[in-house]
Amino acid sequence: MNENLQEAFIILAVGMITVFAILSLVVFTGQILIRITNKYAPLKITKINSLDQPTSRIPTPPNSINKKKLAVIIGAVDHLTCGKGKIEKIEKI
Repeated sequence: MNENLQEAFIILAVGMITVFAILSLVVFTGQILIRITNKYAPLKITKINSLDQPTSRIPTPPNSINKKKLAVIIGAVDHLTCGKGKIEKIEKI
């Protein structure tokens, strides 16, 4: 019985070392990929201040929408669409 237990612990150790090595390889490969991506294709983040935007991009709000709420809506759309989104009409439901 001692030999079986010893063989079980050896198999356990080999399995744990193998899992640790493979997971370490995945983590280090992922970090290298992230660094290469950030170096050669960085994400261009532009700070958007919705109150400084030209008035041509801001639709005329209905009387019931506050100008501060409109600025927040425009800021959220610009942030989520990276400046590519355009608000054409706002309707209260």
